[in-house]
Amino acid sequence: MTFEVAADAYQAFMGRYADPLADQLLAFLVPTPGQRALDVGAGSGAVVHRLADLLGADAVAAVDPSPPFVAALRERLPDTDVRLASAESLPFADGDFDLVIAQLVVQFMTDADGGIAQMCRVTRPGGRVAASVWDFGGGRSPLSIFWQAANELFDNVPDESGQLGTSAGELASLLRHAGLNSVIDTELAVDLSFDSFESWWQPYELGVGPAGAYLLTLDPAQRESLRRRCAQLLPTSPGPHHVVAWLAVGTRD
Repeated sequence: MTFEVAADAYQAFMGRYADPLADQLLAFLVPTPGQRALDVGAGSGAVVHRLADLLGADAVAAVDPSPPFVAALRERLPDTDVRLASAESLPFADGDFDLVIAQLVVQFMTDADGGIAQMCRVTRPGGRVAASVWDFGGGRSPLSIFWQAANELFDNVPDESGQLGTSAGELASLLRHAGLNSVIDTELAVDLSFDSFESWWQPYELGVGPAGAYLLTLDPAQRESLRRRCAQLLPTSPGPHHVVAWLAVGTRD
């Protein structure tokens, strides 16, 4: 699995899903002017760009452990505090933020309890911590068709369904374990469409994330078999392609 890729490659692969999810997430959270917010694991910027529009670029910050992503974000958001850091070691003072968000990040944390604890630490009393992860466990993620096809064709497929936070209740449990209160456990739905099967498939070949990395391990014949099976499983273009993410939000005392 790798995110040491160009930000544009990540955007082409996951941005088509992360952008509409960020719209749903922020519509649920309703950040208000005057608040300060942090985007943890910002990636290509789906959340932090929207936060900057809502709160002002100087009222938000972002971290990511990938140097290419950090460089791209700094270029695109020069007035935003963007730092190279992981969730497990946030370079901010206690209580710096009113809202701390990790979209599509918890499943990739090396220490999820530690990462959530850091998110809580930098949240002020009365502030909120939010985390979302695609429903890989229930087969409703935007990548589930890819992984379904791979499991039908091959053995020992690392299909992401076993990662922490990808099944019902896991994110909420993490937030409660971290000491957050009034935890909301819900889901966000996104409806997607594609111009063609190839427009859906081609970004997988960029080698982004677990799916892209797995595809690169296959020989050409195996890749073609997987491509054809995905074409059979994907709803006819332009869709509908209905996907779901788990969302948990908690309040710090």
